[in-house]
Formats: sequence, structure tokens, C-alpha cells
Amino acid sequence: MAQVLPSILAADFTRLGDEIRRVEAGGARMLHVDVMDGHFVPNISMGIPVLKAVRRVTKLTLDVHLMISNPDAFLLPFLEAGADQLSVHQEVCPHLHRTLRAIQSEGGRAGVVLNPATPVSSLEEVLDVMDFVLVMSVNPGFGGQRFIPRSLNKIRALRELRERHGLSYQIEVDGGVSAANVPDLVNAGCDWLVAGSSVFETADATEAYRGLQRDAEMASMAKV
Repeated sequence: MAQVLPSILAADFTRLGDEIRRVEAGGARMLHVDVMDGHFVPNISMGIPVLKAVRRVTKLTLDVHLMISNPDAFLLPFLEAGADQLSVHQEVCPHLHRTLRAIQSEGGRAGVVLNPATPVSSLEEVLDVMDFVLVMSVNPGFGGQRFIPRSLNKIRALRELRERHGLSYQIEVDGGVSAANVPDLVNAGCDWLVAGSSVFETADATEAYRGLQRDAEMASMAKV
């Protein structure tokens, strides 16, 4: 069953604990945390102190997306701060296999992120190593961007590779996810859908989350 992951990048940081409790009340099981360094992407977001604070107020699975130039130096600190799974960008990992194994050796689930211009073929040698793959459906660095439609082709390609090779990695998507495209994303093969603005920048985050999750579940059932 497809799962919607609220992205706290779009939450109100003056009351982050309350924002998290709102999506927990809506049934969320995972939270997405975007870490930006102002170097790999043109923005700075949050780091280890914020992640530690989030870990203190929730038992939800923390899906931490490292949009940073040197992820290898920070894998263990983020895992120790409370991350359950880490995703790193293919574009900045010269030894991607080793990086994924390093995450897994510390008990975390390891994912690879693909920017919009990065082809699926770049993952050929680690398909059987990664636990999940995150398809960026916007250019990373800022929330609230429009979904890039060609991302659906990339998701379909990853699903086809998974089926062809008998693999079990999850397919995640991040960027411009809304009620308008949830069915298409699930039908294309998405397991996890990251949603920020469409959850937290609404009048009622609890109901907004419930609505998106309901759409994802209906699309999953229709696909079976």
C-alpha cells in the first residue's frame, strides 16, 4: 500500500512538535526530513540539532534526505541523531556502493536520490544494494515547486527494473506531490510519496494528510 510521507520542510518551525502531532493524528507512519547545505543545493535548511529534537517528540520512522556535498562525513552523526533511513545523492557519491553499505552497517536503511537530469541507468550497479530510491520530481533546494511530468517515466523504469530483477527496493518521489497527481504516481510504481506544502500549508494538516493518504490507498487498491 502506498504511503504518504509528510515533509517537515513545509511545517511551521515555531511549533514543530504540534505540526508533527497533527500528521500523526492523521495516520502518518513516516516523516521526511530535508537536510540542505547551501552548497550542493542553493538553500540551507536544518541539521542534526533539529533532527534530535524531532526524534524526541515522535516515534515515527524518520526518512532523512541528505542534500549535501559530502554525505559520507555525516552518515553516522545523522543516524545517531535519530534517522531511521538516509538517502544520498548519486551525483555526489563517487563510491556509492561503499556509502550505501556504510549506512546499512550502522543499522540504517540506505537510499539513492536521482535529480531530474540524472538517468536511472546510473544506478545499474547498485540496484541490488539500495533499500530504496528517491526520484526528485523537482530540482532540489526549495519547497513548493511544480511537479516535473517526465518524472513518471523514471518511476516506471525503476518499477520495471525491480520486477525484471526480482528486487524489493521501495520507490519514493519528492516534489510537487498533490491530490492531482497522487493516482498517477501510485500507478507508475511509487511506494512512498513525499508531500510538504500540500499537507502543512493548508488550513488543517491532519485532514490534508488523511485526504492524500486516502487517495494513495485507493490508487493502490485499484492497481491490484
